[in-house]
Amino acid sequence: MRKQHHLSIDLETYSSVPIGKSGAQKYIQSADFEILLFAYSLDGAPVEIIDLAQGETLPQWLVSALTDPAYIKHAYNASFEIGCLSKFMGPLPLDQWRCTMLHGLYCGYTAGLEATGRALGLPDDKQKLSTGKFLIRYFCIPCSPTKTNGGRTRNYPRHDMKRWELFKEYCIGDVVTEMEILRRLSNFPVPAVVQKQWQTDLTINNRGVAVDMDMVHGALYIGATIRQQLTEEAVDLSGLENPNSLKQLAKWLEEELDEELADLRKDTVSRLLGGDLSSDAARRMLEIRQDLGKTSTKKYNAIEAAVCADGRCRGLLQFYGANRTGRWAGRLVQVQNLPRTYVEPLPLARDLVKRRETAGLRVLYGSVPDTLSQLIRTSFIAAPGHVLLDADFSSIEARVISWLAGEQWRLEVFKTHGKIYEASASQMFGVPLELIKKGNPEYALRQRGKVAELALGYQGGTGALVKMGALDMGLSEEELPDIVSRWRDANKRIRDLWYAMEAAAVSVIQSGAPTGLHNILLAREVDPGNGLDFLTIRLPSGRKLYYANPSLGVNQWGNPSIMYKGMDQTTKKWKQIETYGGKLVENCVQAIARDCLAEALERLEALGYAVVFHVHDEVVIECTPDRADLDRVAAIMSQPLTWAPDLPLGADGWIGDFYKKD
Repeated sequence: MRKQHHLSIDLETYSSVPIGKSGAQKYIQSADFEILLFAYSLDGAPVEIIDLAQGETLPQWLVSALTDPAYIKHAYNASFEIGCLSKFMGPLPLDQWRCTMLHGLYCGYTAGLEATGRALGLPDDKQKLSTGKFLIRYFCIPCSPTKTNGGRTRNYPRHDMKRWELFKEYCIGDVVTEMEILRRLSNFPVPAVVQKQWQTDLTINNRGVAVDMDMVHGALYIGATIRQQLTEEAVDLSGLENPNSLKQLAKWLEEELDEELADLRKDTVSRLLGGDLSSDAARRMLEIRQDLGKTSTKKYNAIEAAVCADGRCRGLLQFYGANRTGRWAGRLVQVQNLPRTYVEPLPLARDLVKRRETAGLRVLYGSVPDTLSQLIRTSFIAAPGHVLLDADFSSIEARVISWLAGEQWRLEVFKTHGKIYEASASQMFGVPLELIKKGNPEYALRQRGKVAELALGYQGGTGALVKMGALDMGLSEEELPDIVSRWRDANKRIRDLWYAMEAAAVSVIQSGAPTGLHNILLAREVDPGNGLDFLTIRLPSGRKLYYANPSLGVNQWGNPSIMYKGMDQTTKKWKQIETYGGKLVENCVQAIARDCLAEALERLEALGYAVVFHVHDEVVIECTPDRADLDRVAAIMSQPLTWAPDLPLGADGWIGDFYKKD
């Protein structure tokens, strides 16, 4: 057997396409894209660098190694290196590559070479050099022509050799940092199943999804027109120099209404419009403010920026984008956060946008800004001769938490009729299920069952109900504690799971002894030599959730409080974070739901179904009409899992020419 080698790589590149707005795929496809520097280390040896920008070439052994299975290739955000090299070498074997960024994310760290290095406490000589951003701006993107630089639009090495030598040191340093991160995390490997999922993700991201550019350009044109009209109307109505200025508008409204306004946020404007206003002019200004908020064409702009020369958007998904749970996040267009589609008929609305018929849209659909907002997702279409097949897991988190907790009555619901909102209301209020149907007065209880299901599964209380919109549903604050109490009484096993999870985590942190709990295993895993200490939760799939540097504090009630190091989602800083039983349950449930989706993606791709993207628990497939069998795809997604054969899964969806939300 041939010896296994390890090759760590980092590239520095040039392209006139802005990678932040357009994505790596479009960046690499640019005609002026080139690789400037190729730094590498073979089997941990000192880093070598090849100056391609100045005429050096890769040695033949290295060229061969890039496709040789005896050489495992490592890089931080390896998908970029793969994409860059594939442009010149053709498709590279994905199974020969390992991504150190994925390794860090899997172990609970944040993305970013510099940020991961800091979180791991790497010594200064192993840290990413801080000079990188300036040097990248100088050599890797176009520059503005000036008299000083002779009117050039790009900086080459010859324009500043001192900086160029520093840039080479920077590239070498990135390989050093990547290797040190890899070494530190080596005792906590990425499972083979996650590695395979990463490979599948690369395939899906590189495939991309077709875009209706006539739709995008029409929406941009109409959006700009409407925004100008609304702004002109606001100026005429108020006399303000800039009605888009919050400060100016707030002052005018306060004078017009003779009352002080706390803010002009979206919910505040909606509340004001829902009440009695003393001024018609103020009402219209608030309506304009509301419409201007909907005229944003940022999503359409994002699609336009990201679409490649062949009319497809690529790189829309970030593998392991959600810390710990491993769920996917959105990139570029943020497909996880698109407005729903309610307008009917959709084909006519899309046709009017493509024909730029603003007046027709207004007559037939009312608010043009709102209509444009709803139509964003329909910009994604099937390629000619194909259709989109959309399949969505039904109530996946509710199913998973029921299975994890062993809440039998809920499992029976999912094995039979699947009406969890009605069944939950029946359990909470002691009303026969058959009475909770449209036309009966008992049907009003479904709303309470629905908001309880959406808000209370992870130890939430009245605050969670309010956040989920309970008050907007017509419920009063006085009713909320009763709903919380009734739901918890109806779901005693789920309630018990929260407290059992917290107790198990506290016990593991204190004693170090592993604790099994409801198909999962909590443990403390330590690597003293590298100063690493984790609370881990092994999921039924075998994948683990990592919580770095676990410890116990004291909460406001004087009870043990679970602490760990993680990324603060508000400040984006690495800091100590507090958690609790319900939150740990939420992490596990969302992680298991993610594993259900990941397995479905593997099955579908293996059977030749081309997934173009996916959103939360929803899969979007591009296929020819003869293969558009929704029942078959739903059955594939609902197949029992080897690691959770008794978890009842279900899926449903639609077939169409463009993406929408049923």
